[in-house]
Amino acid sequence: MAFITSKEMFERAMNSDYAIGAFNVNDMEIVQGIVDAAKEEQAPLILQVSAGAREYAKPAYLLKLVEAAMLDSGLDIVLHLDHGADFEICKKCVDDGFTSVMIDGSKYPFEENIRLTKQVVEYAHAHGVVVEAELGKLAGVGDAVSVSERDAKFTDPDQAAEFVEKTGVDSLAIAIGTSHGAYKFKGDPYLDFERLAEIEKRIPKTPLVLHGASSVLKEFVDMCNQYGGNIPGAQGVPEDMIRKAAAHHVCKVNIDTDLRLAMTAAIRKVLTENPAEFDPRKYLGPGRAAIKGMVQHKIRNVLGCSGKR
Repeated sequence: MAFITSKEMFERAMNSDYAIGAFNVNDMEIVQGIVDAAKEEQAPLILQVSAGAREYAKPAYLLKLVEAAMLDSGLDIVLHLDHGADFEICKKCVDDGFTSVMIDGSKYPFEENIRLTKQVVEYAHAHGVVVEAELGKLAGVGDAVSVSERDAKFTDPDQAAEFVEKTGVDSLAIAIGTSHGAYKFKGDPYLDFERLAEIEKRIPKTPLVLHGASSVLKEFVDMCNQYGGNIPGAQGVPEDMIRKAAAHHVCKVNIDTDLRLAMTAAIRKVLTENPAEFDPRKYLGPGRAAIKGMVQHKIRNVLGCSGKR
């Protein structure tokens, strides 16, 4: 077992029309739930760390948690920086042992995004690390991400081709209608599959990434609300849309909100039904189990990567 890059992982996915889950980690229980699911399913695995996770758990703790999970499970794991805001944080993660980093220059003008991404690519590639970048803006709110619907911009296929050529980036996160957070659509869910097909046509050898791709599973929203939560009208990306996207070189699907909902629902249930409980193991354990079950569902029924390790 080892920390690996996503290069060969993505090549296999592109040739077989399945996608790989990139799951955000914040603490031990989340890491364990995800890794246990991937081991049981014999699935390729990307664990990713956001700016918010780095601030909450501290980088050294997260790195050692993932190292421990790798040793315990015997799995090869991609350790990825999610939404790196600048060159310095990407460099720090490369130096710390991450095998994949994302530089998010989508908030900048096109030429500045190219300049920044190229800078990160040159440093990361010199250290054997792969780079993901983003072109276009996703609406919604997530860790270190806050973009209004008015400012959200779908990815231009011609710009995508120019961007990949000029930066040498290994994978590209695109905007086709997904968004961060639990409230992804106000009306009917919509992804621009025509645009996705055009992007695939322009950059046929580049793995594509969907951010904001949680499905906001109704069972967990309902459980949260049943046990004292207040998450009305939450709506995510339908799972059949994710499966369809995987047929268009979408090799990496980012999942964070679904993890949060699964864990929170399980914890709320335990504490509501057992108000005298104060042993963290008694509610964090069910939270971990809920994450494992949800991740297994994604691997088997949505991403199609079960048995693809």
